[in-house]
Amino acid sequence: MAPLQLQQALGELIGEARLTVSELPDCALKLWLIDAQNMDRAFNPDETRRILEDPPYWSFCWASGLAMARYLAEHPYWVQGKRVLDFGAGSGIAGIAAARAGALEVVACDLDPLALAACRVNAALNEVELGYSEDFFAEEDRFDLILVADVLYDRANLPLLDAFLSRGQQALVADSRVRDFSHPLYRPLGVLQALTLPDLAEPHEFRRVSLYHASRQPL
Repeated sequence: MAPLQLQQALGELIGEARLTVSELPDCALKLWLIDAQNMDRAFNPDETRRILEDPPYWSFCWASGLAMARYLAEHPYWVQGKRVLDFGAGSGIAGIAAARAGALEVVACDLDPLALAACRVNAALNEVELGYSEDFFAEEDRFDLILVADVLYDRANLPLLDAFLSRGQQALVADSRVRDFSHPLYRPLGVLQALTLPDLAEPHEFRRVSLYHASRQPL
């Protein structure tokens, strides 16, 4: 049965939408996501207005989050035995992947209480334990790694690139939106292919996810 709080919140935005357990492709994880059928139709004006005013980010697995999860599964040394914070956690996909890959501690951080609720049910679904935080800046400077997936879609968030290293020794960023990414502390690690689930038929360019790494101390 879908988690009641999240299903009610989604129903208030999109009346017929349902949360379903979705297996993620090429990734041994699953999430409660909005059913694909409800994304394959025209929304009425009221639904469109509500979605734009309060988008349910937590009910999607965004391409950058999926790419990050796959990357951590293939390169677990990034998180093994480390204290990790998943910034702008959304569904919790990156943090859950970190926990699965052997992180000592993972904190899912998001301003949206519904996102944190989604992280809780998705963590339970994948049989991992997470900590939870609503305020990144209230956290102590104690993390080994800050994970950042699909946060830079709003260019107003770019100044956060400096802030991440105020709470963590390193930062790992996955982004498919910023094509002129340039920051003196961040170096590119490569480009991965992923898509948002359910599939929003986004332009192909948004399926190219770039990875960046920053560290307080040169590696």
